[in-house]
Amino acid sequence: MAIKRMATKTIGIILNGATGRIGSTQHLKNALAPIRDEGGLPLGGDRIVPRLVLVGRDAERLKSIAAEHNVEDWTTDLDAALANPDGAIFFDAAATHQRVGALHKAIAAGKHIYSEKPVAGSVAEGRALLQAIEARGLKHGAVEDKQYLPGLQKLAQAVQSGLLGRIVGFRLEFGWWVFDGVEQPCQRPSWNYKRADGGGLILDMYPHWRYVIENSLGKISRLVTAASTATPERIDENGQRYPVDVEDQAATLVQLENGAVGTILCSWATRVRRDDLFAFQVDGERASVAASLHHCFTQTNARTPRVAHISIATDPGIDYRKDWDEVAAAGPYKNPYRVGWEDFIRHVVTGAPIKSSFAAGIRDVQFAEACYRSAQEGTWVSLAELS
Repeated sequence: MAIKRMATKTIGIILNGATGRIGSTQHLKNALAPIRDEGGLPLGGDRIVPRLVLVGRDAERLKSIAAEHNVEDWTTDLDAALANPDGAIFFDAAATHQRVGALHKAIAAGKHIYSEKPVAGSVAEGRALLQAIEARGLKHGAVEDKQYLPGLQKLAQAVQSGLLGRIVGFRLEFGWWVFDGVEQPCQRPSWNYKRADGGGLILDMYPHWRYVIENSLGKISRLVTAASTATPERIDENGQRYPVDVEDQAATLVQLENGAVGTILCSWATRVRRDDLFAFQVDGERASVAASLHHCFTQTNARTPRVAHISIATDPGIDYRKDWDEVAAAGPYKNPYRVGWEDFIRHVVTGAPIKSSFAAGIRDVQFAEACYRSAQEGTWVSLAELS
């Protein structure tokens, strides 16, 4: 019997912001180039191969990145890239403050839209973009990569299995020390610390925490946030001092619709003394689960040490880490950005459901927006369902 060979088809993808760290490393190097180099994504008897066009502002850097990843087409002219009918998908990973304008251009050019977070600077801007996307009948998606980290996939499996029973609370911590540029160069670009350029810890990181919490534990009902600027002055890429006019640390108290209460501690001004840069512990009536970026551990009631009191005279010598069991891996894990790209390409080509739509990206922005409002007003803010 003859074996039917898969037909190879290409799909044009315009990668805007290709010279940035996220665009060049996570999306190009770790996701799209490997899909292409492995012969494409198998879909319905065909193999869909990304045909890439890199867009950025620095021609020399673009040329170098294109050569490194064997990409023939690159340009500093976004309008020219959008005018090419072969580019079916527009992806934006450029600076946050440029995103809304670039996405509107791509929508007008009839491109399917895939966007880094935040998908817009506000819920109102996001809704306007989604309305324009749907009016043109275009497909859409948002990058929500953290849910595909090995540790968080294991945590989600443990919660969904019913091991924990009723969820009673959670604690999410993330961050590290970002140098101000005096003793050591800053590890993050200066625009992250400028309000006019779309900077700020909450707008940068809290969109991730929305889907991490809601996808694993349930809807967020309300929240209260305090935010501050720990490092008021920094040195930029050119050695110039500049004032920081955004927050670089924040603390949030979150209540879920099921009544559980949890905390988010997020900072670019903390030195790490925990298992990893990221730690997410969920407590249930029958067990707890604690995840880092790659690992995950559980502790049941039977394994929980009995603590009756605290003694200032004697250290009880309890090893609180001992009676936790590591959750086994369910198999090899793909790069989180690649998982998102495969999901979106599948959605565009076959119409298959997508886990992270542009509407989910707006919900992520809504969470950040609510945190800003709470910090400004000093009060609880409801996170109502988006219409």
